[in-house]
Amino acid sequence: MNQLIESIGSKEMLNKETSETMYKQIIEYSVETIIIHLDHEILYINQAGADFLKGLKEEIIGGDILSVFHEDEKDLILERIMQGMNGKTATQSLEQTITRFDGSHVNVELYCHPVQFGNKKAIQTVLRDITIRKETEKMLQDRQKLASIGQIAAGIAHEVKNPLTSVKGFLQLLKETNAHPYLFTMESELEKAIDTLQNLLQVSKPNLHDEPIIEIDVCKELNSLMLLFQDKLYNIKIIMDIRDCDKHIFGKKNLYLKAFFNLMKNAIEAMPSQGILRIEHYFQDEYVHVKISDTGVGIPKEKMNLLGTPFFSSKTDGTGLGLTQVFTTINDHNGQISVHSVVNQGTTFHLKLPQLPSRCKATSRCVD
Repeated sequence: MNQLIESIGSKEMLNKETSETMYKQIIEYSVETIIIHLDHEILYINQAGADFLKGLKEEIIGGDILSVFHEDEKDLILERIMQGMNGKTATQSLEQTITRFDGSHVNVELYCHPVQFGNKKAIQTVLRDITIRKETEKMLQDRQKLASIGQIAAGIAHEVKNPLTSVKGFLQLLKETNAHPYLFTMESELEKAIDTLQNLLQVSKPNLHDEPIIEIDVCKELNSLMLLFQDKLYNIKIIMDIRDCDKHIFGKKNLYLKAFFNLMKNAIEAMPSQGILRIEHYFQDEYVHVKISDTGVGIPKEKMNLLGTPFFSSKTDGTGLGLTQVFTTINDHNGQISVHSVVNQGTTFHLKLPQLPSRCKATSRCVD
């Protein structure tokens, strides 16, 4: 009888060890980041998790799970961990931005649930990279915002432009009979107002540009555009980090060139005394990347969401239409644009440009 009990006990222990081994193998080879921790101490992390967090497993294990989270979010994470420890099922997912061991930031979705790790009850936290999802959501939001702004702006521009054009015609008639200097000033200012409205119409309705989609050598165009600013670069250092020039894009060339020009112009004007202008070009993940950076005045955090909105500008004499044109052009070509800025340190505009617009991929033709 005792032998039978010992035999059953040995089988139960063997089954338990086999189950634990299988469990460890499953999470070790999972593509998701899986971290097991107790009292904030990391007991285990799989290889996919170590790679994702940009660290070594032996350095991560034994560390504090809270160290990757921002200081002001740690209380919320602690609350979720406690919910996971006290519950029997996984907690609701939570979106956070974490800091990896190489200093980079990444958007993740996480959830916690209790597990038996050895002879201890611990917490298993799963992290999922949602960077692409967040970028897609932002791109859709930007497009919706630009579409709404475009409809409103186009209507206003049409209504205002027509009477201004009539006034301009009457001014020209007055000049023929009375060459008063004030009339010339009035006509000049009126011309500026009409030009502004025309620019607003162009950026609010980019499809009005009857321009074919052609192959664009972005490296060549960036170098050519820099020549246009030679007279303004006497106190600015230029760094051109241009790589992968064999990778071209297809799109509406004049719209792209105007967008690059606007970004370069803004960068230079953000450094009125001195600074560094950096232009980068490289190919990664099926996109041509263009980064235009300056060490200028920067943009306050609370104003970042207003970028691309017509008539929002940090410049005293700016209309904001230049950046509106940039955002509209990049979105119209199914590209992505992100902005990083720190006040008094500088701003970087990062463009991710698809080699082919979606309609070209669908039809295998690149002519509108």
